[in-house]
Amino acid sequence: MIRYNPKDWFGLIFQFHKSDTFRKMIWVLILMAVYSSAIVYIELNYQEQFGFKSTITIHSLLGFVIGLFLVFRTNSAYDRWWEGRKQWGAMVNNTRNFAIKINAIAPQETEAHSYFKIMVPNYVYAFKEHLRDGVDFSELEGLTPEESSRYQGAVHVPNVIAKDLYFQLHELYRKGSISGDQLITLDKELKSFTDILGACERIRNTPIPYSYSLFLKKFIFIYTATMPFGLVFDFGWITVPITVFVLYVFGSIGIIAEEIEDPFGLDANDLPTNDLSSKIRANLKEILD
Repeated sequence: MIRYNPKDWFGLIFQFHKSDTFRKMIWVLILMAVYSSAIVYIELNYQEQFGFKSTITIHSLLGFVIGLFLVFRTNSAYDRWWEGRKQWGAMVNNTRNFAIKINAIAPQETEAHSYFKIMVPNYVYAFKEHLRDGVDFSELEGLTPEESSRYQGAVHVPNVIAKDLYFQLHELYRKGSISGDQLITLDKELKSFTDILGACERIRNTPIPYSYSLFLKKFIFIYTATMPFGLVFDFGWITVPITVFVLYVFGSIGIIAEEIEDPFGLDANDLPTNDLSSKIRANLKEILD
């Protein structure tokens, strides 16, 4: 995630970065410029032979419709981005609460403290990478050879780590270190880890419906491809940059929406899950040391 000063309004206009939509669309924009130039040339030089009269009435009507489509597309994508941020915020809070309660309820269980101090952050790191279709085992700390082998052979690593966390928690109950009421209190926090993971998996695995996304792309393409026919006699050769700019604006909105609707990756506008994972590990080390 790119960190920036939102108050630096003028400076942001001239700022470019690797995910800037202009760089992604450059070849499409060039092709549209060539196409528009050809249409303008033909219309200006051979219009009398075709007897075609241009009008922007249809584009004026459809412009409102396509605007509504893009607003819905952007809002739905941002809702997914913000929902992901709320889930990760809940993960930060719930891991802190779990560590604080373990520290207060069973202060004498230093071995359990050490285990949870290592494995809860390991769960978070595995959770983070699981949402990116893989787990980086170099980020997991303090694993025994048996645990390392078992996790690497697992399909869903966070589930396996959660199972071990539950086993360790119930060991405290079986030893009499915590009461049944205390077990229920801690179980609630531990259960929330899996609930948060499930919510993030729902966001990750449920993109915008294919038909809607396909229709919007076709709508934008047809709208911009027919613009030169409606603008040429009013704007002449200025029709070319106008058409390219309209395609750039509409296409950029679609690209940004596609990027933020899956906010758990490594794109510039994705959530700072690496930083949040590091924060959780630092918090638990401070609480349980």
